[in-house]
Amino acid sequence: MSTTPTGPWGPVRWAENGAVRLAFDALTEGAESEPLLLATGLGANRHWVPDGLCRMLAAEGFAVARYDQRDGGESTHLPPTAARGPISALLRGRGEAYTAEDMTDDAVAVLDALGWRSAHLLGVSLGGAVVQRVALRHPDRVRTLTTMAAVPGDVAGLRAARYIRKRTLARFARLRFPDTREGAVEAGVAVSRLLASPHRPFDERAAREAAERNADSGVHDQQAQSRQIGAQWHGPAIGAVDLPTLVLHGADDPLIKPRAAKEIASRIPHARLVLLPGVGHDLPEPSWARVTAEVRGLADGWRPAGGRGPRQDVSDTGL
Repeated sequence: MSTTPTGPWGPVRWAENGAVRLAFDALTEGAESEPLLLATGLGANRHWVPDGLCRMLAAEGFAVARYDQRDGGESTHLPPTAARGPISALLRGRGEAYTAEDMTDDAVAVLDALGWRSAHLLGVSLGGAVVQRVALRHPDRVRTLTTMAAVPGDVAGLRAARYIRKRTLARFARLRFPDTREGAVEAGVAVSRLLASPHRPFDERAAREAAERNADSGVHDQQAQSRQIGAQWHGPAIGAVDLPTLVLHGADDPLIKPRAAKEIASRIPHARLVLLPGVGHDLPEPSWARVTAEVRGLADGWRPAGGRGPRQDVSDTGL
């Protein structure tokens, strides 16, 4: 899933939310098109979103930008807290470092730094929960909302745990790698294997090449992950979202149960649900065309100022 941090991307830029600095960059292709901001998952830096998918989105009329969540990538990392790993942080049901509102405002700070008054949002995994919360807290900044491989953005603690496959999470918790580049590469391969569809052959060579290009220590930084997963939401329920919404989820997701996507789609009025066959908790190349087409279709239904176009109340398995 990882990509090279150079190539089609512009220089790293910085947004600020209080004392937190957020690293982001923008695709050089399609820079004058409709703004689309990508939010990444737990511990992962922004390079885990495949370049190929981003370029497909650009070819469909989007100006694509991506950023590192706080405690991820090149963004600010916060001091250690009592929770020693994501499982303990999840079960504690309370955060100590910052709130989910803080993470939501991070995304808006990036929009401000980009000079975007509003944008289409696409969030994956933890990023999916974040963009749901942006739609609740800052609805005027969101054109359309796409949440992928995520839990409902208004749940936490044991309520969130029911959507997570505990065995996979436990396997994550047991991963131990040295804090070196080599350790980050090995962690990247191991995490890619854990996240892939169990019904699709795992390409270890491709995963290793990707990890070599993007040796991201965040995928095995359990302290940082515990702070991210422990951030609690205090705002309204997701049923209050009043924006065109797309809910994507891998049918074979080994980490987040598809019932999470069904719950999100059932609670957000007129949300469209698409389960992607052969997809795990990742963005494999065979899914890119479908993801791009769905995001484009959602955006085409958006209407500024004069009201929004009709929304389909459709559950599409994609099978």
